[in-house]
This record gives sequence, structure tokens and C-alpha cells, in this order.
Amino acid sequence: MNSSIDKQQLLAMDAISIATCIKNRDISIEECVTVFIEHIQQINEKLNAIVENRFTEALQEAALLDDKITSINLDNYPLYGVPISIKEAIDVKNMKTTGGLPQRKNLIKSTDADVVEKLKQAGAIILGKTNTPPLSFCQETDNKLYGRTNNAWNVKHTAGGSSGGEAALIATGGTALGIGSDIGGSIRFPTHLNGTVGFKPGKFQVSNTGHLPANQLPLKNRMSSIGPITKSVRDARLIYQLTKNHQIHRKYYEKMQIDMLPTDNGYPLDDATKAIMEEVYQFMKPLADISWSFPPYFTESAKIWQEIMSIDGAVDIKRVAFNDDRPNLWKHYVREKLTRKTPNHTYLSWALLGANMFKPSDKRLKEIKSFLKEGDYTLERHLNNRLLFFPVYHTSGLNHGELFKEIFSLSKSYLKYMPYVAYANIWGLPALTIPLNSNQDGNPISLQIMSAIGNEDTIFNLGEVIEDYFSGYRRSTLYDQSPVS
Repeated sequence: MNSSIDKQQLLAMDAISIATCIKNRDISIEECVTVFIEHIQQINEKLNAIVENRFTEALQEAALLDDKITSINLDNYPLYGVPISIKEAIDVKNMKTTGGLPQRKNLIKSTDADVVEKLKQAGAIILGKTNTPPLSFCQETDNKLYGRTNNAWNVKHTAGGSSGGEAALIATGGTALGIGSDIGGSIRFPTHLNGTVGFKPGKFQVSNTGHLPANQLPLKNRMSSIGPITKSVRDARLIYQLTKNHQIHRKYYEKMQIDMLPTDNGYPLDDATKAIMEEVYQFMKPLADISWSFPPYFTESAKIWQEIMSIDGAVDIKRVAFNDDRPNLWKHYVREKLTRKTPNHTYLSWALLGANMFKPSDKRLKEIKSFLKEGDYTLERHLNNRLLFFPVYHTSGLNHGELFKEIFSLSKSYLKYMPYVAYANIWGLPALTIPLNSNQDGNPISLQIMSAIGNEDTIFNLGEVIEDYFSGYRRSTLYDQSPVS
């Protein structure tokens, strides 16, 4: 590098810092992009986060942006020359969107997803797409086409899912920021397990156009959001501002109540997470009106989430995965368990078996819709001037396969493991996940801040205060010595 910026320093920088360095000519865009490409080539063999790259095109774009930098107003391009990555489930023009399915390995998209188009307009350069579970229908990132992504801090641990490739890549400094999606913790699980910042926007605030699978059902659509995975809260705020559909009416209050979910809440929670929640509580106590409290409908959240995910037995997922809306799932599952030679991962077929099992009846579906209508009304008022603090999961540092077993069990164990993340999904709440500390084994621990739509600025403001006091993002260097592939 000819610039004055050290490579390690650059890899740990957030997007706003990189954009500032480019604007100040501390580094050329081509130099910047080259550093990140070389870093990905070094780490990806063992990490397996990037599954398709566009390095040649990115370098060409970098050279063009360098040539134009003196002739444009950079204030109009907040991500000018910043290298980013995109979850494989989200369309990028001239790149594949496979959902991790071998039968889709040659499907190249001709248009960008809405969010991708907006980021390109802001000046971002896409380096590649990152790994997911099959059709993003699992909270662990492994599939039959691209294989398994490892956790940023321990190769034996899961990266989470479904945006696991994205979070693992950002955690190791592979790009400045990334874009994921979340219908059941799919941004928040990976950000918690890998130690990045993640933001799940509220319902209908960011376009889902160009996402695989497309959510055709209104109840699923209200739970699903596309959002940023970043190294800082300020980056998450910026990406949300760039990608949201419209100007939101902001709510302003002189005083916001903060409700911290009690650690003794009837659901699993390890001692390290309890300790960090207590530490946050004590830190916030002199600064805000904070108390330990349950929000309305907390105990119902996991069951409602699973039932919505199981509407029609997830026929939309079946149709994409098997070219059939009535496949023999037991046959597919057993064959894959015995031979490992079918095109569909057991994670997918087992999850779909669960969707068949928990499929709500027409009568139950009417009850769910009535329940959500009542709950939306109640929570709009409850969260008017209130923020919620939740853990993300009961622990961190889970081995590969362990997270899947805890959530996708015949014993309905999702009922005790999913409430922390499912709450924001079923009520369509914006949720910011921030890494705060690590447990004794070095695994990141995060908390999430939620509120009503319209309170996003308050969420981000408080997130920055907490991020500044606690450890925040730390880049994992575990894979830095991996050989170049």
C-alpha cells in the first residue's frame, strides 16, 4: 500500500471511516478495494463466507471511481468507493441467487434488488455474495451447494443464520459492511454469534423486492426485513437511512422509558449473558428511567412465530426447493441422512417437516390474525415512548449443528429458545443488535434494542451510547494466517 493507512487499521474500519479516508485522499479506492480482496482471498478458504465474487469487476469500478473523484460532489455519495458484500439470497445483477440449492447453481439475475440498487447509487462497490442455509430457512449456515460457513472466532462454532456468511465476513474484516435479511433472527443470530452490529428494520420499512424466497403471504411479509450488518451503530443508521422506503415520521419525547427483560424470565439464559445485562442495567440507571419488565405478549411470541412460518406447510419454500409443493419430505430426509447425495440439505427437509407439523388450521389462522390486530394496537401505544432491551439468545459459542437442534426439535424446544428473537419478528419491530462483551471462552455476547417504528433514531442514539461504553465491534484475526486459495 502506498497510502498512510495501515492494512490492519483499514480492515477494522467502519464504512463511514473508510468513506472519509477516500474523500480526504488518504487512500485511493483501488488501493482500498485491493486490500479487502486480498484479505478475502487469504481468509475465505477456512471461513467459507464469500461464495461468489466479482473481484475483477470491483477493481474496474474502483479505477473508474478514482478517475471521477475530483469532478463530483462526494456529499451526494456517502458510500463512494466503499467495498461491501451482499447476502446470497438478495439479487445482484449478473450474479447468482441460488439459495444454496445445487439445482439453481446456474441462475444469474438480470436486475438488482431494490436495496442493492440504492447502495450502488450511494457509491458502494460490491465485492461478492455471502453464504446462507438452504433458502434461508434455518439459523445455521450450511448448504449442499457451497458448504458450511465457520464462526469468525472459532472454526468449531456455528456462524448462525441465515445471514451467517455475511456476519462472519464482516466480523473478520472482509468488507466494510454487508446486507442480510431477517424473518426469524436471521440478522440477529449471526451478529450475536460473530460479534458484529446488526439492524432488523421494522415491518414494511425496507423493500424486500429481489429476495429469495419472496414472501407472498402478508403475515410472513410483516415478519421479514432486509437490513445491514456492520462494524458500528452509525453505519447501521446510515444504511437504514439509505435503504428505507420513505421518510418516517419521527417521534420525539423528552424522556424514554427503558424496559430490560428480566434475566429470571422462565427461559434459558446463561450466566455470562445475565451478567452483561446486569452491567447494562447499572450503566443505564443514572442516565435513564430503566426497570426490569416484561413487554406485552412476550410468552406468546415463539408459538405465533412458528405458526406463521408454517402457514400452508411452507408451500412456497417447498415449491422452490423441490419443484413440487407436495414432496415426500420424509423420503428426501431419510435418503439424505443415509447417502448424503441428494440435492437438499437435511436442515431444509427437516425444517419443512416441522412446517407441516405446526401448520395452523384455518380456524387457528383467523385467531392469529385477530391476535396480531389486537397486539399491534396495544404495542403501538405501549412502545410509543419506550425501548426494550432483550438478549439475542440464551448463550453464545455453539458448536456446528447445536443451534439447529435446539430450535428444530420434535419436542418443540423452539418455544423456549426463540422468544428473544421472535418477538421483533411477529410484531414487526425495528431491532438493533450490539456486541457488548465476550464470555470466558472469547465468544461475543450481544443485546438487542427494540421499539416502535418511528423510534429508530432513539434506538440508534442509545445504541451509540452503549457501544461507546462497552467493547463494541472487535475484528477477529483468527483467519488472518490462512493460506490464499
